[in-house]
Amino acid sequence: MLDANIKQQLKAYMEKLQQPIELVAAYDDSDKSQELRELLEELEPMSEKISLRTEESNDVRRPSFAINRVGTDMGVRFAGIPMGHEFTSLVLALLQVGGHPSKASQDVIEQIQQLDGDFEFETYFSLSCQNCPDVVQAFNLMSILNPGVRHTAIDGALFQDEVEKREIMSVPSVYLNGEPWGQGRMTLEEIVSRLDTKSDEKEAEKIGLKDTFEVLVIGGGPAGSAAAIYAARKGISTGIAADRFGGQVVDTMGIENLISVPYTEGPKLVAAMEQHVKEYDVDIMNMQHAEKLIPATKRGMPHEIRLANGASLKARTVVLSTGARWRPLGVPGEVEYRNKGVAYCPHCDGPLFKGKHVAVIGGGNSGVEAAIDLAGLVSHVTLIEFGDEMRADDVLQKKLRSLKNIDIITSGQTTEVLGENGRVSGLTYTDRKTGENHQVALEGVFVQIGLVPNTEWLKGDIELSQHGEIIINDRNETSIPGVFAAGDATTVPFKQIVISMGEGSKAALSAFDFLIRNSVE
Repeated sequence: MLDANIKQQLKAYMEKLQQPIELVAAYDDSDKSQELRELLEELEPMSEKISLRTEESNDVRRPSFAINRVGTDMGVRFAGIPMGHEFTSLVLALLQVGGHPSKASQDVIEQIQQLDGDFEFETYFSLSCQNCPDVVQAFNLMSILNPGVRHTAIDGALFQDEVEKREIMSVPSVYLNGEPWGQGRMTLEEIVSRLDTKSDEKEAEKIGLKDTFEVLVIGGGPAGSAAAIYAARKGISTGIAADRFGGQVVDTMGIENLISVPYTEGPKLVAAMEQHVKEYDVDIMNMQHAEKLIPATKRGMPHEIRLANGASLKARTVVLSTGARWRPLGVPGEVEYRNKGVAYCPHCDGPLFKGKHVAVIGGGNSGVEAAIDLAGLVSHVTLIEFGDEMRADDVLQKKLRSLKNIDIITSGQTTEVLGENGRVSGLTYTDRKTGENHQVALEGVFVQIGLVPNTEWLKGDIELSQHGEIIINDRNETSIPGVFAAGDATTVPFKQIVISMGEGSKAALSAFDFLIRNSVE
């Protein structure tokens, strides 16, 4: 089941166990149960602190297993085999149930321990979903820290009957005490904040005590991370306020064009960026949504950023790096059937459409890559491109055309997403050359048509382009002295990770230059 290198690494990790743990397995007669048996039998001898037994109760999913701390009620359960992206979740669960401390901040740990209530969480994941591990690991940790929290992580592809019954068409999907609770990527801080009804108030109080920053970065993606690092290296007080650290990169699967790194994945790159930022004295304020920019009344004096929780941050210079989000189709049915057949992440949600007919809207690199990936999972893919020709790289188009279960439609304008019984049943499109209307019966629609800058909150306060991008010059200066911008939210052409990193670095250097030329009187 596990190769020799992974076994060796795991054995080294298991030396960190401080408390005895018990693996309690529930099998049936399936091939997957045999795979699970092999995995657990390979894990047991890796430490004297690990024991393995078979679950006697019939009141659990099969195949599944629990990781329990011996002599306590503490533990987590996996329904399925946590390999792929979830292998890290398995390793962390083993370590943390075994007493190895979490890297979560002490404030968050205490917040979890103080949660009052009875919480039975179930998380449906897919092994190819890069967003799912963060959610699985967050709930696992909470169940270890608070006896009132219990968690089961469920492989949706393995328990299709449950997925169909609960009409789950997007992962991660979280249920609390049997009722839908949340969908999509959530950080530990976001989850705890939602359960702790006073968290916004507490956070606003803490933010209100902060001094004026010399550089305040709004947004924690590649541009924001680079800006924070370059500013902090100058020895000036630096802060980052972000909705979520990493931004859209968290939702990116394969990254093959980051110079010197032949291949990585979004979550791995985000973890590396965050670790790099933390090497410096940067105040990282996550889950902070900026709502209003109030420019300084005098050059060199502080600007103000008002946050959604009512608090405000002040800084002599600001770097806006709020990034972008997936562009919606903007047609009837899209919002109504979102997460009920309309999806934006083929890597996350693709396994839930196994054997079904889906459409991909968009013929750029993202759309063609999505169609290629989905073709290996679903029965049929219909790719619809608005333009007369696809815009993807030639190498991707050649691969796409080699696949037998893909239809390609160009000059197609999607006009409506259709549905029945609360889920997608098809779509309509217009042939832009002939004007004819067509209907396609299908069960999923994956939207891949580009990006929209996250700049709505800046309208009226700073100069934006007709597309909503922040207008900057070659020094990343905006229309407001002392306010700079970088990355996908700006007018810089070519929205790429490596370009955003460079632009963030430029913006920070320009901010530093502004500070030394505009002293406070």
